[in-house]
Amino acid sequence: MRYLVTFHTHFDAVKYHKYIREKGTMAVLKPVPRKLSSSCGSCVSFTSPNELPLEQIFTPDVERLYLVDGEDYVLLAENE
Repeated sequence: MRYLVTFHTHFDAVKYHKYIREKGTMAVLKPVPRKLSSSCGSCVSFTSPNELPLEQIFTPDVERLYLVDGEDYVLLAENE
């Protein structure tokens, strides 16, 4: 499963990138795709062979969590 996570600040994106990599997941910090909007313009993209528990990948630093389905992004969770 491929996930994409957006953030309110670039600092939150960098902090989350470190957090998810410490969990043993390969992750990439990159610009937010044009289809999506984000406060800071940075996102973290990562892939997992299995579906991950929401409480493990949806932290308070996250703005939105998406499941990547081909060219589409399915919103899984959002912090206001």
